[in-house]
Amino acid sequence: MLKIYNTLSRQKEVFTPLVDGKVSMYVCGMTVYDYCHLGHARVLVAFDIITRYLRASGYDVNYIRNITDIDDKILRRADENGEAFGDLTQRFITAMHEDEARLGVISPTAEPRATAYIDEIIAMVSTLIEKGHAYAAANGDVYYSVTSFDAYGALSGKNLDELLEGASSRTNVETDKRDSRDFALWKRAEDTEVNWDSPWGKGRPGWHIECSAMSTCCLGNTFDIHGGGPDLPFPHHENEIAQSEAATGHKYVNTWMHAGAVRVDNEKMSKSLGNFFTIREILDQYHPEVVRFFLISSHYRSAINYSDNSLKEAKSGLDRFYQCLQGHEAVAALSLDELNGNDSYIQFCHVMNDDFNVREALSLMFGLVKDINNGDTHKVAELKGLANLLGILGEDPTEFLQAESSDDLSAELIEAQIAARVQAKLDKDYALSDKIRDDLKAQGVELMDSREGTTWKRI
Repeated sequence: MLKIYNTLSRQKEVFTPLVDGKVSMYVCGMTVYDYCHLGHARVLVAFDIITRYLRASGYDVNYIRNITDIDDKILRRADENGEAFGDLTQRFITAMHEDEARLGVISPTAEPRATAYIDEIIAMVSTLIEKGHAYAAANGDVYYSVTSFDAYGALSGKNLDELLEGASSRTNVETDKRDSRDFALWKRAEDTEVNWDSPWGKGRPGWHIECSAMSTCCLGNTFDIHGGGPDLPFPHHENEIAQSEAATGHKYVNTWMHAGAVRVDNEKMSKSLGNFFTIREILDQYHPEVVRFFLISSHYRSAINYSDNSLKEAKSGLDRFYQCLQGHEAVAALSLDELNGNDSYIQFCHVMNDDFNVREALSLMFGLVKDINNGDTHKVAELKGLANLLGILGEDPTEFLQAESSDDLSAELIEAQIAARVQAKLDKDYALSDKIRDDLKAQGVELMDSREGTTWKRI
């Protein structure tokens, strides 16, 4: 029985899809004006794992992840670069797909772009005006009236009076709004700017209405799961709920899911702090599977801290798996049908059914590593089968273990191997401990143990 933490109810709930055997899921994608960063990678990989497990559980998953290809940031960047906004967005969409592929992220079922849904957006805005939830301002903008929707703030826990105080404290409150808390559905644009014709004049859509139109057009007025990053519950998802439910008269989403935040050396990631990393910058330094393993090693809802030590720990963990698989390259992974009824898979499903607890699933898999190292080699096929469900352990073991070496093993890799050996000893996995020592010796590195710890030298 699958349970998922619902951001709206703030508790785990038994997942019951609208249509038996099918899952409809929408995840907010990228605004494509720059390369994807580490926070994007967290969301991409988190919902990749969720999609893989839902499909392994027998669900037909319709996974929609949109692309925001019209936005003020996009237009500013295109203007700065002196290029057409469509050329800019296509360039970064291509880069995004390259990053996804390197991280082992499977493609969504569909990837709608906001510019392809302008007619649907205009229709939804018109409906909101007709129903009294929105109004056209004198300058050609259209705003959503926040006070017209009684449930506003339920997802984020925001109080309308507090929002009013916060809005009133700003000095640049737009005077064409009836209420400072109202937000734009349609933005007027000059003839010289990117624009579309509408009943309110030339303009372009606001960010929030884009997702309401795309999600309901692709999945219907109500769908099973809506996901996104940790910064989206307010205002983006709060506004989506208000727009969509006011327009359709139906509940918008049954389960809201949000990935945890990414911090860098225990600080918020931001360009101003100089700790902002794109996916491709990170992949220039670390093997893609190390980055993927780092991202899945913590529960998808928990915050993660990116640092050199964190990536070294991820590399050390993967090393333990790949060292175990050396010599078993010819063993085929168990298929999903073969895994069904298997004790390891039953335990795997038990923890994954608890809000996709990959951290516990990996712990079970490390238990298989210990069994294999102690001679229970028939579990190699089980380990590979479970790894396939998480999108890991797809490399050749020997090539992976030597990937960061040139003529000699790097000092960083040697230290990672020593750390893995220390952990193996703590786990009383002495077979693995000996194997790490012997593998290093075979590669020209001798370990020397003492009361003070382990040192090494090249031989």
